[in-house]
This record gives sequence, C-alpha cells and structure tokens, in this order.
Amino acid sequence: MKKQRKHYTPEEKVAILRRRLLEQVPISELCDKQGLQPTVFYRWQKEFFENGATAFQPKARPNHSAEQERITYLEKKIQTKGEVLAEPVALKKRLGNSDRGLVPHDILQMECRLLLNLNCDPGWFPHRITNW
Repeated sequence: MKKQRKHYTPEEKVAILRRRLLEQVPISELCDKQGLQPTVFYRWQKEFFENGATAFQPKARPNHSAEQERITYLEKKIQTKGEVLAEPVALKKRLGNSDRGLVPHDILQMECRLLLNLNCDPGWFPHRITNW
C-alpha cells in the first residue's frame, strides 16, 4: 500500500528550515521526524534562499490604484454636484431682482438640469412642476 503524500504549508516549510539553520538540527534527524526525503529538504532550502529577497521588498497595495481611481471619481462627482446646486441659487438671485418674477420655463429648465447632472430619477424631484 502506498504511503500518502503530505503537503506542507509555506509556514511549516519555513519552520523546518529554521530548525536546521538556527538550531543546527541535523538534516537526517529533521527528515526522519517529518517523513521527508533529504532531496525535498534541499529543494526547499534552495527555493528559500533564491526567493529570500522578496521578503525585504516593500509590500505593494493591490487595490491602491483602484482606490485612487474611486477617490478621484467621487471628488469629481462632489465638485459637479456643488456646481449644479449653486446654479439654482444664482438663478434665484437673477430672477429675484428682475421685474418678471419666477418664470415656469426657467424653473423647469433648471429642474431638468439638476436631474440630469445628479443622475436622478425624475420622480425623485420633490416638487415636480407638471401643471404649467
């Protein structure tokens, strides 16, 4: 009957290598205890030393660029909303000083621009002007 193969996690491999390198435990003893072939141990050791430099490289944030894109998008959206919301105030000032008063066409036009710029459903606008 075949002996079942054990799969070691990277942490287990490092622990075995550490015992050899720091505690000077003989390879034959480690291999006997762990049920390893010495060639497997030497392969792990080779991989460990070849890839050891990656442990000292700065960790890159994988979502950094996606986060930055989202932040930029949201900042632009906030700026657009600020400009859109400033428009009714300017219109009110302009119309408030005029002789003609509040003109339904101007209000409807302003309302449509608000809805388009804020990406809202027309039913959302609370005081929809429909009887003009």
